Amino acid sequence: MTTAVIVDALRTPAGKGKPGGALADWHPVDLLGTLLRELVERNDLDPALIDDVIGGCLSQVGEQSVNITRNAVLAAGFPESVPGTTVDRQCGSSQQAAAFAAQGVIAGAYDIVIACGVELMSKNPIGYAAIGMDNWGPLVRGRYPDGLVGQGISAELIASRWKLSREALDTFAERSHRLAGASDFSSEILAIGDLTTDETIRAGTTVEGLGQLKPAFEDDALAERFPEIHWKVTAGNSSPYTDGASAVLIMSEKRALQLGLTPRARFHSFAVVGSDPIEMLTGILPATRKILDRSGLNHDKLGIDDFDTFEVNEAFASVPLAWQHEFGVDPKLVNPRGGAIALGHALGASGTRLLTTMVNQLERVEGRYGLQLMCEGAGMANATIIERL
Repeated sequence: MTTAVIVDALRTPAGKGKPGGALADWHPVDLLGTLLRELVERNDLDPALIDDVIGGCLSQVGEQSVNITRNAVLAAGFPESVPGTTVDRQCGSSQQAAAFAAQGVIAGAYDIVIACGVELMSKNPIGYAAIGMDNWGPLVRGRYPDGLVGQGISAELIASRWKLSREALDTFAERSHRLAGASDFSSEILAIGDLTTDETIRAGTTVEGLGQLKPAFEDDALAERFPEIHWKVTAGNSSPYTDGASAVLIMSEKRALQLGLTPRARFHSFAVVGSDPIEMLTGILPATRKILDRSGLNHDKLGIDDFDTFEVNEAFASVPLAWQHEFGVDPKLVNPRGGAIALGHALGASGTRLLTTMVNQLERVEGRYGLQLMCEGAGMANATIIERL
């Protein structure tokens, strides 16, 4: 069977996703195009050899509309013969792009493909893509007559159902900033203008300071509907609005070696699941069980203790904490260089950002296997296993 390998992975620094953020004045097409061009140039790769570019983007509206990935391919200066397409699996969009890319290589449809993602939340905040219209429709609303909820309420439900205290959430958030602030990401970051490090890391974060923040999603009507909620989720123990882009160069192992390039890791297994759209963010639990089960289809079957690192997206602190509780993993192996609470969550770019960080972490500790997990809007999750080579 053809092996799909990661040859290189690169990301921009995380910019604050609000007006005045370091990346807020960039056009998202140019931001992703600049990253794509650098990914190719630093590997001395003729872009004409690329079979496809698959990008993730959540808010495909305005500057991010009309197939932003194809537009970024043109902005990168690639030959017009290089195609591009854009996928939306909510927060897991670029993780799904990487899965589609690797699966295309494994199937023999591609030799060389780039998976990537971009999101400028400073211009396209959550919900902006609906342009004020009902994106659910009457049939979906009829299926959930009590009403669908936002992710903040889902995070609150998880905190309550897994009995996670406010202090536990804030302690996890402080850890994210502390670990990220102590880490060197220079090998995976492309400086954008004067921005060379992640703008979202707050080095002085303390549990005491986080404890002063008010709940972000408290609502009287929802408190009546969900009396179990005790309102513990704040802006401090949630991921911030973020601008950024990321990209991964994927090839068949044979093609990489023919080009004189050294594969850094290979794709081992993939899984994607749907889950309860009210609780929404717990899809990473069945996704973990599914990918561990699927890991034995074409490779060695893995157990949760076989991994040297885990990247579990920190959309909210309650999500990785609930996952840790369910699988009993060593907390030191989960997001060991911080996660989205500190490094930002640029939605469509987060999947390949986590993958980039995971490849570098495996190399740093000389580990073998890494597991990446992403919770997603409307109740879905992606899981990816890679093996360092």
